[in-house]
Amino acid sequence: MEIDQTLSGLQIADFERLVDGKEVTLCVLTNKKGSELAVTNYGAIIVSLMVPAQNGTMTDVVTGYRKLEDYFASERSYLGAVCGRYGNRIAKGCFSLDGTVYDQLVINNGPNHLHGGVKGFDSVVWDVQRLDSQAIELSYLSVDGEEGYPGTLHSIITYFLSDDDELVITYRAETDKPTVLNLTNHSYFNLSGAGDPSIYDHQVTINADYYLPTDDSSIPFGMPEKVENTPMDFRESHEIGERIDHAFEQLVFGAGYDHTYIINKKPDELSFAVRCISPKTGIVMDVFTTEPGVQMYTGNWLSGNYPGKYGRCYPRRSAVCFETQHFPDSPNKHDYPTSVLRPGEVFNSQTVYRFSKI
Repeated sequence: MEIDQTLSGLQIADFERLVDGKEVTLCVLTNKKGSELAVTNYGAIIVSLMVPAQNGTMTDVVTGYRKLEDYFASERSYLGAVCGRYGNRIAKGCFSLDGTVYDQLVINNGPNHLHGGVKGFDSVVWDVQRLDSQAIELSYLSVDGEEGYPGTLHSIITYFLSDDDELVITYRAETDKPTVLNLTNHSYFNLSGAGDPSIYDHQVTINADYYLPTDDSSIPFGMPEKVENTPMDFRESHEIGERIDHAFEQLVFGAGYDHTYIINKKPDELSFAVRCISPKTGIVMDVFTTEPGVQMYTGNWLSGNYPGKYGRCYPRRSAVCFETQHFPDSPNKHDYPTSVLRPGEVFNSQTVYRFSKI
């Protein structure tokens, strides 16, 4: 059944237009519990995600905008988008692969390359196919040399909203030439509701004994370090705001948390990574992934300068990201899990965001 408006109040027509000669739309997925996921094929962006709070109220737990044009006009912050070809950073926009140096990646984050460049996967129109009322498939063909990356890469992403209130994201990719790849979704979560001014009270547990320390440009250096006896330790639950402004060098460099945690898991195993709880709504989000790491980013650079959904702005630290992924700068760190994809290989990855109540 076609609808004009989502449960979150989005108007479908506000997302329908041509971009780069391709049709953009808003796809709405619903499950038997009445939860709702709204996704646009521009950037494969999750625009809204409605799940039940402890009192039964349906709550939108991701930041986003009211119409497509807002994503063009706002400050670029990747709200809800898929980042690629390489999510996170590559130092100085340069890497070598099989003896060839690729040094044409755009420098768009201090001295480094971030999230695939000026027109990464977050800024292209994906082909979309509805599989059923609870799932869609998005595909994109990135040509050889796009944003400086080698190889023509075919990527397919599936979003599935299960009847158990799980958002299941599955990634698949193939290439015709050796390349590097790191796909992730960059949703900004506030489990108290999109537009709530702070995530300081969110209680977080991360299944990681080690994290990757970074320099002041957010590039990892040296060996992984233990979280033990540092403000980076979330092996037991802590509020995000409890230690975020501690004078710990890594928190100073990142202006808060913006670090990759090395998940305690076997390679390619779907494993528990994160639990996040809002005491205001009683919403619990558990994150599972096949990826080796998760980047916790506490919205340190959100400005609140542009109104989002419900007329609310998103000020600094009003949302938190848990980006499941390979490690930053892996193409230049050969002791990290490889991010290289070769012809004949198939990249497969899955992340599950499971929602429940306290």
